[in-house]
Amino acid sequence: MAFFTDIFSPETFVTFSHSERNIAGFKIRHRRSAERVLIGDRFICYMTKTSRWVGVLEVTSESFIDEAPLFLPDDDPYILRFRVNPLVWLDRNNTVPIREPYVWEQLSFTRPSRWTGILRQSLNQMQDEDGKFLEEILTAQKLQQKPYPIDDEEFRKFMASPVRRLDRVVSVTVPHDDDATDDNIAEVADDPDPIRESAEIQADIAACGERMGFKIWIPKSDRYRVTSKWHPQAGVLLDALPLNYDEITIRTIEQIDVLWLKGRAIIRAFEVEHTTAIYSGILRMSDLLALQPNMDIKLHIVAPEERQNKVFMEIKRPVFSLLERGPLSEYCTFLTYDNIRDLLSERHLAHLSDSVLDDYAIEAE
Repeated sequence: MAFFTDIFSPETFVTFSHSERNIAGFKIRHRRSAERVLIGDRFICYMTKTSRWVGVLEVTSESFIDEAPLFLPDDDPYILRFRVNPLVWLDRNNTVPIREPYVWEQLSFTRPSRWTGILRQSLNQMQDEDGKFLEEILTAQKLQQKPYPIDDEEFRKFMASPVRRLDRVVSVTVPHDDDATDDNIAEVADDPDPIRESAEIQADIAACGERMGFKIWIPKSDRYRVTSKWHPQAGVLLDALPLNYDEITIRTIEQIDVLWLKGRAIIRAFEVEHTTAIYSGILRMSDLLALQPNMDIKLHIVAPEERQNKVFMEIKRPVFSLLERGPLSEYCTFLTYDNIRDLLSERHLAHLSDSVLDDYAIEAE
């Protein structure tokens, strides 16, 4: 018997709770991972944004494809499915916080600043001891019903709502006014640190790209701070973008924090958020897709791990979910500062393709 993650958003948690709970659905991109799952294995269920363990599902079938809407009225993306038996499914106010000490201290992957790796996506296989431990504590919680209440208003903030596009239904969030303001210390002119952490991360992203053989673009206003840490080889840091777009598109692209380029093509684009409002970087990404809906590049928001929920709440605003090309959340992923540092420390980075980033990136569900 093996154990696999099953990652729920607050919306899918509520939807599954109101269903018969006998079908577990996943996006088709998980097909390869699904091939490892056998009858009798366990899905250990985790709810994002609230950071809670919510249930255990026993797999009772092989995976299958079914495009009939199950969890949503139509355009249900969770068409890769398993039949399951819900061994444990907890009420919202009994779900178990991952940072509850007796949980946090026992899991192998809850090291400070590094613990989200296994929980980046569904169908990651867990170590047996972690899976068995979580099944035991969730089974015990089913009997004990120890309360871990979530305030109704707080939970509603996490919830996305469906909005119909011309082509399909997408989920959006509308942050409250207090969410829309910056929740970190604002940048001040007399910042005592010569290189802010965000500039250091820009430098690390640039260094990763250089080692992987890409040309690098940094906005000219950031270059002094970034290059005081990153010292590129001659010709790596571009003086001008070799792109054939209209002037307004070029001006938009020039403001993005880090670009990796190969020849005349942008391969990856990064917005680094720390002391600035998250909304500004996401807005630049959406502006780019609005101006050039056929541009095929990977977009990333890079921020401290504790800002992940904030990023996803912003990225799923209606204005970003109704772009002509499709929801920004389908093209823009989240990377933590530690993801970037881990990538930079990779010994064989020079021999890897840019697709290695996909192993780190977290998608908005």
